[in-house]
Amino acid sequence: MIQSFACNETELIWNGTRSRKLPADVQQRALTKLAMIDAAETLDDLKLPLSNRLHELGHDRAGQHSVSINMKWRICFVWKDGNAYDVEVTNHYR
Repeated sequence: MIQSFACNETELIWNGTRSRKLPADVQQRALTKLAMIDAAETLDDLKLPLSNRLHELGHDRAGQHSVSINMKWRICFVWKDGNAYDVEVTNHYR
């Protein structure tokens, strides 16, 4: 279950409000992925579909995991005790 958001834009999307800062197509796919994260009981639940490309991050994002929205955008989050914290939609190449 999603417990917290790292950015206001992601929380807007989750609450059904359009963000002016993110492309519309990214927002629609992000909402679907956010629902998957919210429904997940274990991190392994996010391994499917394979297009999620779930993986653990390193470097400046050590301790976080990522689910892909598309080749440019992803959702990053911290997974702890069956919950997602600091959830954010981010541009992978910024």
